[in-house]
Amino acid sequence: MISNKKAVLTVLTSILLITSFCSEERSTKKYDVIIYGGTSGGISAAIQTSRMGKSVVLIEPSRRLGGLTPGGLGATDIGNKQAIGGISREFYKNIKDYYANPVNWKWQSREEYQQDRNDPVQDAMWTFEPSAAMEVYKKMIEPEKIDVIYGERLNRQDGVRKKGTKIIQISMESGRSFKGKMFIDATYEGDLMATAGVSYIIGRESNSQYGETLNGVQANKTSLTLRGTVSRNAYNHNFIDGVDPYIKKGDPSSGLLPFIEKDPPAPDGEGDKRIQAYCYRMTLTDHPDNRIPFIKPVGYNEPDYELLFRNYEAAKGPIEKMYSYGDPLVPWINTKMPNRKTDTNNQ
Repeated sequence: MISNKKAVLTVLTSILLITSFCSEERSTKKYDVIIYGGTSGGISAAIQTSRMGKSVVLIEPSRRLGGLTPGGLGATDIGNKQAIGGISREFYKNIKDYYANPVNWKWQSREEYQQDRNDPVQDAMWTFEPSAAMEVYKKMIEPEKIDVIYGERLNRQDGVRKKGTKIIQISMESGRSFKGKMFIDATYEGDLMATAGVSYIIGRESNSQYGETLNGVQANKTSLTLRGTVSRNAYNHNFIDGVDPYIKKGDPSSGLLPFIEKDPPAPDGEGDKRIQAYCYRMTLTDHPDNRIPFIKPVGYNEPDYELLFRNYEAAKGPIEKMYSYGDPLVPWINTKMPNRKTDTNNQ
């Protein structure tokens, strides 16, 4: 009787092991290339991999592909546009084809839209709405053999499995795993590389570290270089001279406004361990039928924005002339997008 029980237990254990193994095999699909990060770079890599006949999966932690491109950054900053080629130029060509269709001009006519970044003679168009970028990306991905996975975030603790120095598998916070021959980190933050043990630093290197000229602290017109000159690299996008930094104007004893530091900046070109400041790109419109109102955010604290008003108050002469670029009457730059929309950036 005992012998029969042992036999039954052995069979059950074997079944459980086989079931567990099969389940793991099903949940850990193998690919030639695994791309983590559905940014524009990630999409381009996935498309090229598919066209080369390789199996590929594109894993995006959020629910939206494309990163900055369909996220509001529709004013492409390009000097020599002839330098743009490959899948990148294919995207911009598709943007031009998208706007060649009259159906996609809902809030203004194509003839009404004028933007000096675009040249009708060129084969591409360089400004676009977020929705246009998303539509173009979807159509570029559609004919390819690409598995697109949304809402899966890398397990930053122990989500990378390596054989020697080579990554062989990554696991998500959900427990889902992916095995592959090659891995591409297409995130903006480099999460996959960091989790895999690739070295990195926080902040910016000094000019002297690698013998460069554009790293580190960049002096501006109120913070001169060590030679007493204005840096040509950080002249714009600064506060004007004479902004009052105190909570009570002219009274140092009242303390400093939020985000003002008492210590001066480091010498020009010196490195630091700080994270770069950032802003949001906003898509705005002047069309009354296509607008939603601004809503006061929860936890809004007016003193956090006092510096903006102080900057205007410090203007010497007409506000219209306080900056040599953009529109000084508003604290941002409105670049025209199709359909009476904007790509709005900070001034």
